[in-house]
Amino acid sequence: MSLWKRVKNLVAKPEPVQQEKSPLTLGPGDICEVSLVTYEVIGRVQNRQRNSVMLTLRDGALIRYLSIEERENTVYALYAPIDGRLDSMNEIPTILELDDCTYHMEEQYEGMTTAVGKTPFNQSGDQSVWQYQADNFKLLRIEWQDGRFMLYEGEDVITADVRVIRGR
Repeated sequence: MSLWKRVKNLVAKPEPVQQEKSPLTLGPGDICEVSLVTYEVIGRVQNRQRNSVMLTLRDGALIRYLSIEERENTVYALYAPIDGRLDSMNEIPTILELDDCTYHMEEQYEGMTTAVGKTPFNQSGDQSVWQYQADNFKLLRIEWQDGRFMLYEGEDVITADVRVIRGR
């Protein structure tokens, strides 16, 4: 090694340490595994007020949504979109019956979101969310933004079943 290379290495700044990706920081182009199924992240909607993220995941033609919320513990839920229609965001019931399953409202909140990639709502803005749970632990989520509703049905996912495979 030449003298100049040695001197250059002595005064060179060290490479910054890259922060390890967590499910809460995933974005479009990343790869993750949820319940032993590998997905590509194609979209991300973040609500900074609640420290929550809704990732749009794709496995071939299959689209799923992973909800991640940082509370005392990190809470995960995996959703699939369902067909349904609601007339007004002012008339959301507290008890909903869907396919012989009764859902009870657990939580309702609003907040500003930022959207990146392919998501149900392609722009950032004010979003309202209603979350329900049934006696058989099924989950139902309703989102409203810009006059449009999205309905999802899903289930909780334990922390050990979510793994980052490759980050950007």
